[in-house]
Amino acid sequence: MKKTVFMDKYPIFSLELTKDEMKVSNTKEIAEYFKEKIQNHPIAQFISIFDHYSHTKSLNGAIMDGLIDAQNVIFCFGQAIPNTKMLAVRPRSIGICEFEDRVIIEFLEAPKEEMHKLMEDWARDLKK
Repeated sequence: MKKTVFMDKYPIFSLELTKDEMKVSNTKEIAEYFKEKIQNHPIAQFISIFDHYSHTKSLNGAIMDGLIDAQNVIFCFGQAIPNTKMLAVRPRSIGICEFEDRVIIEFLEAPKEEMHKLMEDWARDLKK
């Protein structure tokens, strides 16, 4: 798992896996994997899967070379609303970008360390 700071302000965690080292083989299967993890978690609430690739393509938007699919799994770990700012960091999203030979999983750092570690573990568990 690699941490970068996107646009000088967003802490993003990324995991790149080749398709031959994964338990699943494409974006749809990865999205379903995360959906199942979320639905089986006692606090998490699955919201939706957003087809970012199709949306961008329908707008004739720019899509990077080599990208063949891009989905966001949207969910929430929220179990309290201690202040108004909490809603700015929820819900969570896990981005899945598929290329011919590899997949990149990315997400914004979660404010609660234990939830962040859980997302890292879910991503790492995609490896065979």
